[in-house]
Amino acid sequence: MKKSIIYGLIAVVVAASAYFMLRPDSASSKADIFAQVKNSNFVVAVNATGELKAKKSIKIRGPQGMRSAGIYNTTIKDLLPEGTVVKKGEYVASLDKTELATKITGVQTDIEKELTKLEQIKIDTAIQMKGVRDESANMLFSMAQERLEIERNKYEPQMVIEQSELKLRNSERSMDQLKGKTELMVIQSDAKVREIQANLKQLDSKLKQMSDVAASFIIKAPEDGMLIYERSWNGKKGPGSQISAWDPTVAELPDLTNMTSVAYINEIDISKIKKGQKVNVKVDAFPEKGFDGQIISIANIGQELRGQEAKVFEIVISINQVDDILKPSMTTTNEIMIYEYEDVVNVPLEAFYSDSIDYVFVKRSGKVVRQQIISGASNENDIIVVEGLSLDDKVMLTPPDDVDKTPYEFLDKEIAKNASNKLESWKEKKASYDKTNADIVKGEEDQNKNMGEGNMIIMF
Repeated sequence: MKKSIIYGLIAVVVAASAYFMLRPDSASSKADIFAQVKNSNFVVAVNATGELKAKKSIKIRGPQGMRSAGIYNTTIKDLLPEGTVVKKGEYVASLDKTELATKITGVQTDIEKELTKLEQIKIDTAIQMKGVRDESANMLFSMAQERLEIERNKYEPQMVIEQSELKLRNSERSMDQLKGKTELMVIQSDAKVREIQANLKQLDSKLKQMSDVAASFIIKAPEDGMLIYERSWNGKKGPGSQISAWDPTVAELPDLTNMTSVAYINEIDISKIKKGQKVNVKVDAFPEKGFDGQIISIANIGQELRGQEAKVFEIVISINQVDDILKPSMTTTNEIMIYEYEDVVNVPLEAFYSDSIDYVFVKRSGKVVRQQIISGASNENDIIVVEGLSLDDKVMLTPPDDVDKTPYEFLDKEIAKNASNKLESWKEKKASYDKTNADIVKGEEDQNKNMGEGNMIIMF
């Protein structure tokens, strides 16, 4: 009996000892996660959201004579809904004529005033001329009488004769003065008439100009196309929006056969973006369809956009295919292909560490070490390892518990040098690749310039 009790106690002690020796320790309870080193083609890409726009469009502008008519801003009174397909010559929009109508009424009033002044001058001149003619007739009658008196007094004393002759000469002098006065009155009247006629000519020209501007406040489509609202700094221009005399664009008719995606790149990634880089474009409304694109423009200056913490740079991506589903203002997802490295070793970014050197944690022969590596380009998920790992290695995605005690394994200097040379070679290949793409875009731009490609502007 005693022996069985003793054996039982020994079994309990052994079991307890085994439990405490084999139970997981709280500090090392987490499981180590490993990832196999891969060898594959490695794509470096940047993703950016964009919006479809036509590369070419016909801008439909309001009246160009607004400033000369004294109209500096006006309101879009009516505008067809965006997306409406219009034919050439069909109604597109109308502008508010209230201010212009007031100015036209003012000019018409000024014309009536000038016509009244002209009529008054003619009446005044006629009255004055009648008075002069009457005075001249009276003067001629008096002179005839004085001549008869001289004839009658020819036998009178010399003094009487001289007195009669003196009276006649005085009348003749007065007659000459009256003629001069008449000529001055005619000149003065003609000057006033010419001044009024000049004013009337200016007012008539102004009225005609304003009438022409008023006629162009009804805007029609210059060509067939789909109507798209013009964008300004404070949003789209629609009914109720203002247009200015300096930028009277009302809407546009985009060329849907030549579309672009306008996107914005964070300042952190803009150094990776080059003209000519290939882009995989997907329209969010039709995610199953993809389109080939190419960067044709990169802004030199960053800007702040609402909802963005960092500054962004605008890029324009030309879409190489034509499809009826592509419509302006559609949202796109753009995958910009920075470069593709062929047949390279790579590991997940979670496994990569960088201090004074780049390294990963690798378990070899049952022991974890910090293996120095020479790293290359990275993408959103992985990073290239030029030297330091083999395909048999597995890297740790989480650091070991005893990091401080984990030893380093350094690369041979010759291997590190060869890796640096390989990186330089890759850099040169990528630069050549970027230059080739940029030259293609530049060649297309030069060809388009020679062909006169650009935004077409139709003015009304």
